[in-house]
Amino acid sequence: MPRCVPSLPRRRLLAAPAALLLTPLAARAWMSRTFPANALRGVIQFNAPPQILLNGESARLAPGARIRGTDNMMKLPGTLSGQRFVVNYTLEMNSGAVLDVWLLRDDEADKRPWPMTLEQARSWTFDAAAQTWTKP
Repeated sequence: MPRCVPSLPRRRLLAAPAALLLTPLAARAWMSRTFPANALRGVIQFNAPPQILLNGESARLAPGARIRGTDNMMKLPGTLSGQRFVVNYTLEMNSGAVLDVWLLRDDEADKRPWPMTLEQARSWTFDAAAQTWTKP
């Protein structure tokens, strides 16, 4: 005879998605995001995937690249063709292809300074809690 699973853990599993549904969409959209210390700032123009222009130079999206919109939801690169965005991004270590992309809201793009090159990121200091960079 099948054993009955206690209902308490099931309630907990259902509570998290229900709480998200009750949270106003606008409030979730403006939740602060944290970026890794290896995230660089740039301007991306999406072309025919996986081709992009990164800071005016030809580049490629890595296989499995993740693009997060201003609402932090995943975006497909094909839906962004022809559009240009201020972004934070990370590079794949071996190939140098763009791996993670965050399309920035105005308040995020206003956080300066933010490194645009690996050399800047190596020489500046990052405060992960405040999400700010300090030049030497």
